[in-house]
Amino acid sequence: MSALICTENLHRHFKMGDQVVRALNGVSTTVEAGEFVAMMGPSGSGKSTLLYLLGGLDRPTEGRVWINGQELSRLAESQLARYRQREVGFIFQSFHLVPTMTALQNVMLPMIFAQTPPAERRKRALALLTKVGLSDRADHRPTELSGGQQQRVAVARALANDPPIILADEPTGNLDSHTGEEIMQLLGRLNREAGCTILIVSHDPSVTDYTTRALHLLDGQLVD
Repeated sequence: MSALICTENLHRHFKMGDQVVRALNGVSTTVEAGEFVAMMGPSGSGKSTLLYLLGGLDRPTEGRVWINGQELSRLAESQLARYRQREVGFIFQSFHLVPTMTALQNVMLPMIFAQTPPAERRKRALALLTKVGLSDRADHRPTELSGGQQQRVAVARALANDPPIILADEPTGNLDSHTGEEIMQLLGRLNREAGCTILIVSHDPSVTDYTTRALHLLDGQLVD
């Protein structure tokens, strides 16, 4: 597979009581290295499900996912854990910061699991907080930060282990329009300057002002 990301006939079905929910219904697509792709669609269209499959957080019911030539369905759980640690950075709508940790400690956390030496992880975390404009908030806990600042910390944390892919699930969903615009500008800058491949899930059409292209999902399928 030459593309960085490739899916083939991807299905994901969930049983809910007597019902089968078909979250994804045969999604085949590719993403090249360096792209900034928006995955658009209404609630329930399957876009977050697709993101989780690409991130190795879930496994497909049917079909295959390749990341940089590596088929995720063939990986054992321990290998998937290493994949999530090294190959992808996650940004979520609700930030998911550890409330008892400072901004600096939150950014260092993935590097602890990656066994990065303490001095190196502190230096890198400070550099990342500077990159997202929060060097003066390194010692603040999440409750002492605004929503936009918390999301900037989450962006820095996603970059901690220098992953080639960033997966963002509604990263502006809990932010006002002005702050959401700032986060999109930040992601666009990371895409252009750092060369990160970014996939962002959203139902807000304004995010496509910042992306290189958009995929549209409806009822678990890609549509034109």
